[in-house]
Amino acid sequence: MKAMILAAGRGERMRPLTDLLPKPLLPVAGKALIHYHLEALRDAAVQEIVINHAWLGHLLPQHLGSGQQFGVKIRYSDEGAEGLETAGGIKKALPLLGNEPFMVINGDVFSDYPYQQLMDKLAPDSLAHLVLVPNPQQHPHGDFGISATGLALAEAEQCFTFSGIAVYRPEFFSAVPEGKQKLAPYLRQAMAQHQVTAELYQGVWHDIGTVQRLTELSEQLESEHVG
Repeated sequence: MKAMILAAGRGERMRPLTDLLPKPLLPVAGKALIHYHLEALRDAAVQEIVINHAWLGHLLPQHLGSGQQFGVKIRYSDEGAEGLETAGGIKKALPLLGNEPFMVINGDVFSDYPYQQLMDKLAPDSLAHLVLVPNPQQHPHGDFGISATGLALAEAEQCFTFSGIAVYRPEFFSAVPEGKQKLAPYLRQAMAQHQVTAELYQGVWHDIGTVQRLTELSEQLESEHVG
């Protein structure tokens, strides 16, 4: 089982912190955010992890190395200084990810989602399965809906927020050209063909998109640890 952690974003809203570090290396309760992902994936028996990088990307291999300290094998996909957006970044990394379905996790979220269950959620006739979450304050209108049969819907009366956690078949990206490509248009195309399923996860999930949210999560985790 393989997974990809998306770590190529510039983190504009996190400046000045991200002027010196890529966002996934920012500390949360004394530990780099990406460490939580690596440990959770290892605990879910994921042994091979691909990490893409762009802005200050050389710091990720310097910091994480081969992954041996986390009990996993890490390979890196270098997207240059600018990055390739989500779909373009995954497309570039496909040779490292192989021919089987793989997990993708945004490097700037924090969650206790049980990753060991995720691969089982991909239906035989689906190209992708998305984990949606209740809409946070900063994203009140959500992204996608869920049908009564579990299909992801591009438009719905009740939409939820895409968590940045998903599982894909490599074939999902066969229509994606190389270069900088956003993911949402391709998700919507596949949803129109009934090829994407979704679930609503109501456990712990945080989008670490601003310095304030980073600080609040750190304080929460530190207080829980002390407690």
